Amino acid sequence: MSIQANIVEGRTQQSEREFNRFLRYALASTSELESHLIMAQDFEVITENDFKSLLTETIEVRKMLHGLIDRLSASSDQR
Repeated sequence: MSIQANIVEGRTQQSEREFNRFLRYALASTSELESHLIMAQDFEVITENDFKSLLTETIEVRKMLHGLIDRLSASSDQR
């Protein structure tokens, strides 16, 4: 929930620089989520298969956020 909340909150900001800041918060939230998934697996709250699937999705979201941040940074550098 934190990942999407940061993206949405960032999109309402006044500038692309501010949006980029919130995207970095969302990126940090992917690490937080990864930690929660590891703990859930360690405490046997989720299965190994669910852990692997959710971790894969988390990594994919992280990659997408990196791509968006890089793209926004490149476009602001060209201005």
